[in-house]
Amino acid sequence: MTAELVRGQNHPLSRSRVEIRVSAHTPVLALVSAGDDAGRLPGPEAVAHPGARALAGLEVPGELSGRHRFTVDLDSVGPAVHRVGLVLVLPPGGPARFGAVPAPYVAVAEPEGAEIAGYTLAGLDSETAVVALELYRRQGAWKVRAVGQGYAAGLGALLADAGLPGPAAVALAAQ
Repeated sequence: MTAELVRGQNHPLSRSRVEIRVSAHTPVLALVSAGDDAGRLPGPEAVAHPGARALAGLEVPGELSGRHRFTVDLDSVGPAVHRVGLVLVLPPGGPARFGAVPAPYVAVAEPEGAEIAGYTLAGLDSETAVVALELYRRQGAWKVRAVGQGYAAGLGALLADAGLPGPAAVALAAQ
């Protein structure tokens, strides 16, 4: 049975290998960030994106799509990683804001199996980039949290808020 999460709610994960699924009504980029226990990114290399698709235990899709599926191996992310964030970004030339399209849905599932937890990103308006959910480690166990934190100023602002210095955040957002 799928746990339907609301913003801020979390749910335990009983397995370390999970699949992230994204369903959007418009093509989006799916990125993954690997942060420390405070959610801070140590540098641009902590973000898997279409130009650099893989991190230890993580690999994101390389294309724009309304549907994404990718596997996360939490045993392989490394001991310094405590938060794995799923970021959705509207590309240039697409809708100008998430509020102009139906709310995306994201889920964490068993690989090729049933959903464990899902979250509809309701309430977005002027945002063009959003941290949809995060997998986080607490006391040796992993959980999923529905985040839904959007940024009207885009991916550069999201990355700067996660600790990347301004020039690095802008450069990464431009890739």
